[in-house]
Amino acid sequence: MLKTEILSKIKKIELRSKKLVDDVFSGKYHSVFKGQGLEFSEVREYVPGDDVRRISWNVTARRNKPYIKKYDEEREQTVMFVVDLSASGQFGSKDVTKKELIAELTAVLAFSALKNSDRAGLLTFTDIVEQYIKPKKNKKHILRLIDVILSYKPKNKKTNIENALRSLNKLCKRKALVFLISDFYDSKFDSLLKVTARKHDLVCIKISDPKEKEIPKYGIFRLQDAETGILTEIDFSSKEVKEEYYKNLNLHETYLDETFKVAKTDVMDIYTDKPYILELIKFFKSRQQKALKHY
Repeated sequence: MLKTEILSKIKKIELRSKKLVDDVFSGKYHSVFKGQGLEFSEVREYVPGDDVRRISWNVTARRNKPYIKKYDEEREQTVMFVVDLSASGQFGSKDVTKKELIAELTAVLAFSALKNSDRAGLLTFTDIVEQYIKPKKNKKHILRLIDVILSYKPKNKKTNIENALRSLNKLCKRKALVFLISDFYDSKFDSLLKVTARKHDLVCIKISDPKEKEIPKYGIFRLQDAETGILTEIDFSSKEVKEEYYKNLNLHETYLDETFKVAKTDVMDIYTDKPYILELIKFFKSRQQKALKHY
């Protein structure tokens, strides 16, 4: 992709995502992704029912009556986008590739974060960590994140989610809001996902294309794995071959469902042939309901 094409795509993504943020997501983001701590605000006189653990003993001693420390929610937080740039992201049977969709989703969420004074950072990965960009909060920085997702040429093609999560946990010492965006064509990352979900507020965004699960009704086809480059001839006229193919697909989906469930992480399913805005709205509503129940 030429640089002029990338710049054009970035501009279109910026305009679309900022409009969505202004029209739809700004208030929703603020209500469901709260700050990660409390900061001291002031002291006030104690009233019955206040938490005695917040009594300010120094002020109490000076004024001869009990005073407590008042805290406000610390709004500013760190938002990390952990983005899969493996070769399978180049696929797209509709108007956009999975990678282009990831870039636009990142833009919507990053601009939402910026509007709420949150810092946004990026970790891209294949089977290695390709790039790490420290969190900042300004428009130029967010446009850089989008540019990296669209134009960066990864060194490797395969996927290793476990390695990406391990690196994230080392880089982010404090609790962060983490969006893990991938097609999740990987396995054996369940343990690290569980660890990461305990340490951070983790949201998994699964990107899919409808053609990936469709197989021809009959005929011999030569298929190439985008990440390994391996060519395989498959006879889809065979009932046994079809059954084995679907069996493997279902086993992987079952693994993912169980992994997300055990880790107790939120999951969004986004498809290249459907408007992602509907899934985002559904997700925000679900988070709001959880927050109300918890409250």
